[in-house]
Amino acid sequence: MSLRIAYLTGEYPRATDTFIQREVAALRARGLTVETCSMRRTGAEHHTGPEQRTEAAGTFHVLEATLSWRLVGAHLAAWRRPGAWLRALRLAWRTRPGGIRPTLYQFIYLAEAAVLAQHLRARGLTHLHNHIAKSSCTVAMLAAEMSGIPYSFTLHGPDIFYEPHRWRLDEKIARARFVACISHFARSQAMAFSSPEQWRKLHIVHCGVDPARYDGPGPDAPAHLLFVGRLAAVKGVPVLLEALQGLIAEYPDLRLTLVGDGPEREALERLAAGLGDHVDFVGYRSQDEVAELLREATALVLPSFAEGLPVVLMEALASRVPVVTTRIAGVADLVEDGESGLLVPPGDVVALRAALARVLADPEARRRMGEAGRAKVVDEFASDSEAAWLAKLFEGYAKGTPPQTLRPEGRA
Repeated sequence: MSLRIAYLTGEYPRATDTFIQREVAALRARGLTVETCSMRRTGAEHHTGPEQRTEAAGTFHVLEATLSWRLVGAHLAAWRRPGAWLRALRLAWRTRPGGIRPTLYQFIYLAEAAVLAQHLRARGLTHLHNHIAKSSCTVAMLAAEMSGIPYSFTLHGPDIFYEPHRWRLDEKIARARFVACISHFARSQAMAFSSPEQWRKLHIVHCGVDPARYDGPGPDAPAHLLFVGRLAAVKGVPVLLEALQGLIAEYPDLRLTLVGDGPEREALERLAAGLGDHVDFVGYRSQDEVAELLREATALVLPSFAEGLPVVLMEALASRVPVVTTRIAGVADLVEDGESGLLVPPGDVVALRAALARVLADPEARRRMGEAGRAKVVDEFASDSEAAWLAKLFEGYAKGTPPQTLRPEGRA
């Protein structure tokens, strides 16, 4: 039987996870059958552009199906293989986090896994791949045990690394056919929470972008900073706003455009009120709109306190836009300080302000960093080449001849 892959994540598609959508599209372009599954239905307000609306229409929503008549049918079907159902029940019990409420959730995940397992079998799907290794990966692990269909997952972080024991990262790694880690940092964390005999199946697969979408002559705007991300505490936007205050006197035309939305938006808008017209909150934007904004930007700024490996940094570098960001997690896999951008300690207003002043004052350095950044993305973070590597992992493990390298030969 040919390889038919189900992709599962918590919410698909949505504006903040366009990298998953690109990965799915790139795998399909290589001739693989990929069907998408989402634990929850994403609200229409989180869809940007016709591509995401089309993807949403073709996605199977696990929670909705679990709350319908399908749940009874799924468990009746599961009882045709009682041994597998009982193994999944024991696995759910053994990997529960502890406490009454988490245990109840574990049995909800078991119910969802039964529905997902039935869907996989009905669609003739032969492999299950999960993005974001928390609750949706628990469902994937249980569905694999119940259905006999193998699973793999992409490990992002950083939040799962705060609670690896609660989410049983060790068990998920042990049971997965392989794990796609988005950076060397993510892989090192997987190694810390798994046994050495599992390390051979921890590969590095970068989230990728399409460099052609962002190709252009490079920005020449003198003082336009861009932030793209979820407006949440972890992104460090208050630090950016404070840093901006010390730059306006020297750069009276300085503008900061914040693309995105989130729970901190109202508080951040109040915080930015004293900066007047220098700051503009524009909400979510489609991939094409973000690409257009990057063409107008002097630099992209991402002052996060914690990240995996932000795709927006790849988008900026592909656009020949230098980045100013924090030295955390896997960022150094992409951004070399002084070469393709500037790295500062997280939470350090003075260092961030100095880095912004440096990039604003030196157009030649911006041009040089922009060219270096684009070359890095084309060589190591292009969605087509990363999808080719991921496809090789899917196919190699299915045939029992998996690749033995962390990355494709000749690539970092």
